Amino acid sequence: MLWLDLLVLFIGGALFILLFTMAANLLIFPKLSSDNTINEDMLVSVLIPARNEAAVIGETVSRLLAQRGVRFELLVMDDHSEDGTRDIALQAADDDAQLRVLESQPIPTGWMGKSWACWQLAQVAQGDVLIFTDADVQWEADALASVVAQMTQSDVDMVTVWSTQITETMAERLTVPLMAMVILGYLPTVMVHYSPFKAFAAANGQCMAWRREAYEAIGGHTSVANNVLDDVTMAHLAKEKGYRIRMVDGAGLVNARMYDGWQSARDGYAKNILAGYGNSVPALVAGGVFHWLVFLVPYGLLVLPDYRLAGVILLVMGFALRAVSAFWTRQRVLDTLLMPLSVLIFTWIAGQSIYWHYTGGARWKGRVISDAKSTQADIINTQKPIIRTDEG
Repeated sequence: MLWLDLLVLFIGGALFILLFTMAANLLIFPKLSSDNTINEDMLVSVLIPARNEAAVIGETVSRLLAQRGVRFELLVMDDHSEDGTRDIALQAADDDAQLRVLESQPIPTGWMGKSWACWQLAQVAQGDVLIFTDADVQWEADALASVVAQMTQSDVDMVTVWSTQITETMAERLTVPLMAMVILGYLPTVMVHYSPFKAFAAANGQCMAWRREAYEAIGGHTSVANNVLDDVTMAHLAKEKGYRIRMVDGAGLVNARMYDGWQSARDGYAKNILAGYGNSVPALVAGGVFHWLVFLVPYGLLVLPDYRLAGVILLVMGFALRAVSAFWTRQRVLDTLLMPLSVLIFTWIAGQSIYWHYTGGARWKGRVISDAKSTQADIINTQKPIIRTDEG
């Protein structure tokens, strides 16, 4: 049948392009290394926005204060936590003067909590390089020096690290590793690193290192005050202004367990996924249809004698895409066999995101994340926040 022939050609062509992109990316995608030489006179500011992070902040602070080969300060912004985040961070520092814990001012109209916390941190930071990182990121002893070395040796203005993901529950294993598959299979690294086009810009908010000059030139977090996809948008702005960005694999030096179960994974992806499609519901639906075609329809071809071989080939191609990305990013390769379930789960997540879109905004950490727009006056009035400081 002609329509089935065309469908097979479409799926096969799409998978071939994705596999080719992934193969090319694996040849040039840089990895962090513990063998680094940097200018130790350079001051690096490590900036952590933290809201209700009592479960992880102590280990994160301890690991960061144990970094070697780089001169740095560590600033934690307690974003109105209700679980003792501030006290745990200070206890972990054990009076180490490199740590300062700051108390966030109330969130102004038109700002999202994380962007507001990051902006306040940037105003206090003294470093030549600003590294924004999440409270759940785990740093090996040479990781910070490695990130700075990537920036200085490659002469770029922003480095974003794709952390090695820690996945424990089945929900995490079925969702989190697909982020790496998308980055490696859908986004040509050479275009991210060398093209001037903002469409080829990506970033991971778990770890972004900025030269202060570039950060300030794009307006810092004032430019993404109300943008849930703040990391990617800042990368777009950097490219627009002619600054160079680079992606790098964490390679086990920078690790993160970004979610801790089904509800966390569902809500975490649901708050971002629509923004990743330009806040367009039709585009998100089209993306879901594409992934059903590519990863689920080949199973249906197995029941048609004339298309059985085509179905097997397409399934092998789809499994290869998932398996190679899992192996390269230190995930469980056998979880590749559960790819159909992953597609169904992301369909659910997309539905959750669309529901939130039409019912007032996403929910995250006890807050409603809406698309409320800030005015230029709002931004100007919050550019010099006053912050109370608790020094460790």
